[in-house]
Amino acid sequence: MLKIGDKLPAGKLQEFIEFESAGCSLGPNTFDVQKESAGKTIAVFALPGAFTPTCSAKHVPGYVENAAALKAAGVDEIWCVSVNDAYVMGAWGRDQKTAGKIRMMADGNAEFTKAAGLTVDRTAGGMGVRSQRYSMLVKDGVVKTLNIEAPGKFEVSDAATMLSQAKAAR
Repeated sequence: MLKIGDKLPAGKLQEFIEFESAGCSLGPNTFDVQKESAGKTIAVFALPGAFTPTCSAKHVPGYVENAAALKAAGVDEIWCVSVNDAYVMGAWGRDQKTAGKIRMMADGNAEFTKAAGLTVDRTAGGMGVRSQRYSMLVKDGVVKTLNIEAPGKFEVSDAATMLSQAKAAR
């Protein structure tokens, strides 16, 4: 399992791009995790699934509300990672109004999540293998803080906790 001081595992995540720009085409674009995190401070939070109750009512909204404060505390980017495809993450981002605040990163095959050792088996509920709920502060690809939730909990991966950790890490 990923721990404080580790480099992020090699892997790729996808992001649904709404507007075409230099280097990014409209639709799903694949990004190398290590290249995207190089030289940046990133607040990463991961959750079991798009459009699920706690994720939609608390987790994502907290990061949307605290995006400016996180950036003021030295966070360059905020990533939401979930084991969903890029189309679902794009639709969820539109629903949650994350544009310009949070990068909605899809880990469709759970490859990044497996490499990080942060999977949870939700097959009994029909969801398959998903991500545990967690957050981490990453600087230049290295994990500086890691907050893994106990099963069924939402206590340590919230935006307020991340904000206090980002301020302390400055």
